[in-house]
Parts: sequence; C-alpha cells; structure tokens
Amino acid sequence: YSQITRENNFGWRQYLPRRKAKRGWRGRKGGSSTVTIAKRRPLAERPAEAADRQTPGHWEADLMLFRRHSQAVLALHERHTRLLIAVRLPGKGADHIASVMTQVLSAFPPAMRRSVTFDNGTEFARRHRLHNLGVQTFFCDIYSPWQKGGVENAIGRMRRFLTRKTDLATLDGHQFDLLVQMYNSKCLGYRTPASLLAEIVDNQVLHFKREFSFRPSPK
Repeated sequence: YSQITRENNFGWRQYLPRRKAKRGWRGRKGGSSTVTIAKRRPLAERPAEAADRQTPGHWEADLMLFRRHSQAVLALHERHTRLLIAVRLPGKGADHIASVMTQVLSAFPPAMRRSVTFDNGTEFARRHRLHNLGVQTFFCDIYSPWQKGGVENAIGRMRRFLTRKTDLATLDGHQFDLLVQMYNSKCLGYRTPASLLAEIVDNQVLHFKREFSFRPSPK
C-alpha cells in the first residue's frame, strides 16, 4: 500500500493477496437483511466455549461468490481444527444450502457439530433445519463479518487460487479437491487440520474424500 502511495502506481496492487488498491471495506448499499431472518439468534448468545477454539464442534460458514451469478462455493470452517470443507453449488438458494449443510454435518458425531455461526446473508435463512441434528445456529452482528474470522481467513487464502473472475465450470473435480487439500495441509503446530481431526473422530464416520471437499448426493 505504501508503494502505491509513493509511486501513484496502482499496478502494485497485483502483488497483494486480494489485489485491492486501498484498505478497508467497500461502501454498503441498502438496509440490513436481519429483519428477513426468522428467529435469528445473535452471536452474544453463542456458548462461551466456542470463542477460545479449545472445544471441537463449533463451525463458521460463508459463501464464496464468483462473477458468474450461478456459481458459488459453500465454505464450512471448524474453529478448533481449522478444517475447511468446501462444496461447489449451482447457486445460492437458501433451501439448497441448508440441505447441503445438513448432509455435511450429519457425517460427524454429535460432539463435532455443536454450533454454526453465519453472517446475515439471506442464503442462510433456512439454517433452522440444522436444529434437527442438535446444531445451534448464530449470526454475527450487523456488518461484522470479522466475528467469524476463521472462515473469512480461509476464504481469503482460497481466493489466491479461486479469484472472483474464476469460471468454476473450467475446474474439474480433481483440481478443486487439490486446492482444498492444499489448505488442509497447512501446519498447525506441526499438525494439519486433517490430522487433528483424525485425532478427534474416527475417520470411518466420514464419507468425505481425503481432500475434504464434498459433493452432495443427488436428489
């Protein structure tokens, strides 16, 4: 950012992970979507044990959106292990997203599916379906996505390979799996998110591939 200022050359932004010429958030338009989310529980009601990352089973969720309106990736990030599960979606309809999240989390034992934290996007308005699995759901405060910083950071790292202009149709399943595997192979005190998960749950309960990308079963 200093180099951009000194030389007045915005080409330097290409060397930054998110390629932004200025720090800060883009301007916001319109009102909050919180009024359209029924029985929304704020982050203040989330169990305190979720805050320090010491207890497994607390997740954060968000969408990666792309230039093509019909393309999206659902990112589920487990706070304790830093495990990332990514699912390619045909769109961002709330019903479909709720169905996919149910499929993903139902593969884990109850101790690994305690809560999920979302932002206030209406794509998560059907999250109450997770309650049948014993999962509690919470929402960040308005305009405070940093309150689910784990998944925000995960998406920021994935954006280095999957920029907004990426056409997911040109990326086959193996390539997508490899990108997620690269994320889950990062070090966590000489351990990786995947290996830490294996210490907590028996891998036999998972029907995911080793890379932890997930392909929902057709219905």
